[in-house]
Amino acid sequence: MKRRNTPVKQAILGMLEQSATALSQDMIEKDLDIAADKVTIYRVLNSFCEDGIVHRAVSEEGKSYYALCKGCKGEKHVHNHFHFKCIRCEKVECLQERVAIKLPERYTFATMNCWVSGYCKDCAS
Repeated sequence: MKRRNTPVKQAILGMLEQSATALSQDMIEKDLDIAADKVTIYRVLNSFCEDGIVHRAVSEEGKSYYALCKGCKGEKHVHNHFHFKCIRCEKVECLQERVAIKLPERYTFATMNCWVSGYCKDCAS
């Protein structure tokens, strides 16, 4: 199904493209330069996830963060990397090192959600 390209979608996509870190819905809502309610932002982010434009990472607190998929080239995104959350500045980043999981025989990998917490390079010094 072809989706309409709206000004809100363009603005949210622009924010994700400009951000070096993953953003939560409330971060997007706070900094969005166009009027949009929480439900609209949520729907846009979900459609981006369904279309493979962004991926969602859910923190151990249950908060969702969204990051632009890089290198997927329209293919289904596979979450085989860790997400890092700084305990001081709360910045969330995708760590690009891939994780290989060896599953028992006849088990099939679908998705994983891996988090590492600590101090980012800016807060560690």
